[in-house]
Amino acid sequence: MPIRNTDQIMHKAAWLYYSHGLRQDEVAQKLGISRASVATYLRRARETGIVNITTSTELFTDDVLARELEDATGVTTAWIVPEDRQAMDPTAEMPVIAASVFLELINKGDRVGVAWGRTVYHIADVMPFADLRGVTVVQLCGNLGAPYSYRPDQCTTEIARRLNAEGINFYAPLVLSSERLAEELRREPVIREQLSTIADCHLALYSVGGIEDDSHLVKCGALSASEMHRMGEEGAVGVIAGQLIDGDGQWVNCAHNRRCISADLSSIRAIEKRMLVVQEDSKFEPLMAALKGGFASHLVVTTSMARRVMERWQRDGLGKVHAATV
Repeated sequence: MPIRNTDQIMHKAAWLYYSHGLRQDEVAQKLGISRASVATYLRRARETGIVNITTSTELFTDDVLARELEDATGVTTAWIVPEDRQAMDPTAEMPVIAASVFLELINKGDRVGVAWGRTVYHIADVMPFADLRGVTVVQLCGNLGAPYSYRPDQCTTEIARRLNAEGINFYAPLVLSSERLAEELRREPVIREQLSTIADCHLALYSVGGIEDDSHLVKCGALSASEMHRMGEEGAVGVIAGQLIDGDGQWVNCAHNRRCISADLSSIRAIEKRMLVVQEDSKFEPLMAALKGGFASHLVVTTSMARRVMERWQRDGLGKVHAATV
């Protein structure tokens, strides 16, 4: 079972108080809760023994790794999906945990941005049904051709259906045949308005794509394998909402990106809660780029991926990334 949000807060309060030496009022301010709540959480932490790390459970061992990942990268909250328990299948468990986290992050009246791809599609497919009328789910990027699986409109529509929320699809292609057409389409009132409201979202859900020959952009025909290979040689490392990013998580100034109908990356960074879910080992470099680019405030990864990120982050001496500085 995924860790409940209240358990996450209890673990974080204990981590900040006992490991970082913050006062209770400082912990309360950092977590956005009352001092009385902090005292309650610390008492529960002592009663359950989670502050005694040497005798902590395997679940909290992973949670310690999550706290360390938060401290290093600056993400608000990280969830770790274990891989070494016989009862756990990370490929099946990851979407379930991510869907649970996603529901906990939504508030009444929120506007939620959703991207596309296999990971997001699988999260939508296992998301519990809820009655969240008043919530609006919007696409972060244009659409793909009908034969392609995991399309943006499919992901957005299914999540809206599961939440009983309003769904707003992007009735424009993800990639246009020319930069001129893309620029003209962006000036269309409906498209311009939809793109301009992305930064008003309270929560975004997406993964980060790779640039392999079998990546989504190649499979859907947006780029050929040779074009994608050339983009990699020119510095592209990953894909966010259909757009190529470099190793620092910055927008790549290339013909593909200029032909894209997608949310401006600065608009995505402006979203308060940016939930990034990454499972495949092959997405390690794209994940590092996304973290350095400030694309995650809430992160869901496997234990092995979290450890790889920590090792690279410490090896390269990277500091915390804050959305306001990227």
